[in-house]
Amino acid sequence: MVRHDIEQRTEATASRRAVLSTAFAAAGMLPLVASPASAANHRASRIEWDHFKIRFMSREGRVIDNMNGDISHSEGQGFAMLLAVRFDDRETFDRLLAWTRGNLSRPADSLYAWCFRPGEPGGRPGDRNTATDGDLMIAWALAEAADRWGQPVFRAMAVATARDILARMVVQVGDRQYLLPGSEGFLDHGTLINNPSYYIYPAFQALRSVVPSPLWGQLEATGLYLSRVARYGRHQLVADWVVLSRDGSGQPAMAPSRPGRFSYDACRVPLYLVWGGFGSEPMVEAAASFWHSTTFRQMPAWTDLRTGVVAPYAADPGIAAIAHLAAVGCGQRRPTRAPEAAVRPDAYYASVLRLLSRVAAADTQGGLVVAAR
Repeated sequence: MVRHDIEQRTEATASRRAVLSTAFAAAGMLPLVASPASAANHRASRIEWDHFKIRFMSREGRVIDNMNGDISHSEGQGFAMLLAVRFDDRETFDRLLAWTRGNLSRPADSLYAWCFRPGEPGGRPGDRNTATDGDLMIAWALAEAADRWGQPVFRAMAVATARDILARMVVQVGDRQYLLPGSEGFLDHGTLINNPSYYIYPAFQALRSVVPSPLWGQLEATGLYLSRVARYGRHQLVADWVVLSRDGSGQPAMAPSRPGRFSYDACRVPLYLVWGGFGSEPMVEAAASFWHSTTFRQMPAWTDLRTGVVAPYAADPGIAAIAHLAAVGCGQRRPTRAPEAAVRPDAYYASVLRLLSRVAAADTQGGLVVAAR
């Protein structure tokens, strides 16, 4: 049932994306509807992209997580590479790619080390483990770059990384195919630790044409399964991290070694669901209802799924942008919290989430989302 539903929706989404991509490539810009509001949103997005580059990127092309010891991640490099393609910013893309390959490449495969810590001896990454969401974003960005700028070498890189993701980072549990979050530390003889936010549906859809395989559709099915059953607490929200029995028995449970929260990982689940064409999924509506609930004085940054306690501080502009996208994506077209487009994020993660939300809105709605708080 789930797989049939995915096939129908994926075919429609892929068809729509192909039409949109042709028009966007011809225009050399993000998709826009022909209206003054959309033009203004595009200008605002371009200004925000320029701000992101100035604030969170080095001259060499390293994306800096300024709230986490100025380290860099493969996910941040991949996020920025995709944004550079969408803003037709070839010079920035080339710098991002050169730094990523020069500092995060691994000798035995075409995946990337997840973490770079400045000051490490010899400039080597601080951790040679991978992060599968980062690898997916990098492969997706390379595939789009190859099409936009007519560069076969980018496509060859995308093929190599996508093949290694399927070959090395997919594991069968029961009758489902799951993504390993990284190459080490998430799988033992008894359990698999999983992160529902690593199932990036638009990346799966884009990479189907790069490395054709039924595994992409099977991973979509698993991601949807997790978004439906790995939901807990009063608001029935997906957890950041879950654990599964290696033999496939039982239901996913909140990982005991991690905080049982809907937080900075899981907030991306509704983003990727809407972006992938699955805005009608129950998790999108649950997240939108939680974020826009009038029972909270402010939009919470997170909630503890075991206790129901919410963060004592407000969601940042990145989460707020996803909240607005989710509300529109599931049909709640009048969020109770008003847009605040002028807020300029002062943290890398908030900034990149808001930019990704704008791009997701452009892909799915033909316009650019205005961030809400």
